[in-house]
Amino acid sequence: MKKYVAELIGTMILVLMGCGSAVFAGSVAGTVGAGVGTLGVALAFGLAVVAMAYTIGNISGCHINPAITLGVWLSGGMKPKRAMMYMLFQVVGAILGSLLLSLLVSTGTHGGPTTTGSNTFAPDCMMQAFIAELVFTFIFVLVVLGTTDEKKGAGNFAGLAIGLTLVLIHIVCIPITGTSVNPARSIGPALMEGGQAMEQLWLFIVAPLLGGALSALVWKYIKTE
Repeated sequence: MKKYVAELIGTMILVLMGCGSAVFAGSVAGTVGAGVGTLGVALAFGLAVVAMAYTIGNISGCHINPAITLGVWLSGGMKPKRAMMYMLFQVVGAILGSLLLSLLVSTGTHGGPTTTGSNTFAPDCMMQAFIAELVFTFIFVLVVLGTTDEKKGAGNFAGLAIGLTLVLIHIVCIPITGTSVNPARSIGPALMEGGQAMEQLWLFIVAPLLGGALSALVWKYIKTE
């Protein structure tokens, strides 16, 4: 049970810090770039992963992302039951993080947007969004599988490599979809915001999971002696 609680807490903090940076610091008075901007939001997500990797990594492995859990499961790193429980607690953690963020937004004033940092894309750019989320999740999960591999991994530097990779992905993908590469991270904010975020939520679940599954297949192939 401790592993599941760790995943819940880790995902909650990821959503609170990452989405919170977009809501409160990403822009000022509705002017994009007046706050921390794209790079700042990217760093917030990446640093949240680094912090959690070195906090709960030795407890649960710090997946805090259903796409990563799926990749680990399909590559033989965990059993199906545990993988399903990981995913469930990750989604609950994301919802709790979104609730906290929504509470912060509704109980005070600030100069940024009033959303909860949900993922959306222009209606006529669905293919672009789908490709971006699939490809960037593939890259992210492949890095996770490679750096955490018992024989071929990066050891104590895995958390840093994973966090910096997430920063890199956000820098490129934020203008396209706001960057999800994590179904749980999208589910929580979308439930709080509704509207277009809920209508487009399916893409931020399907594409990252497909990307995670593809990375598992590729990693199993390239790591074979």
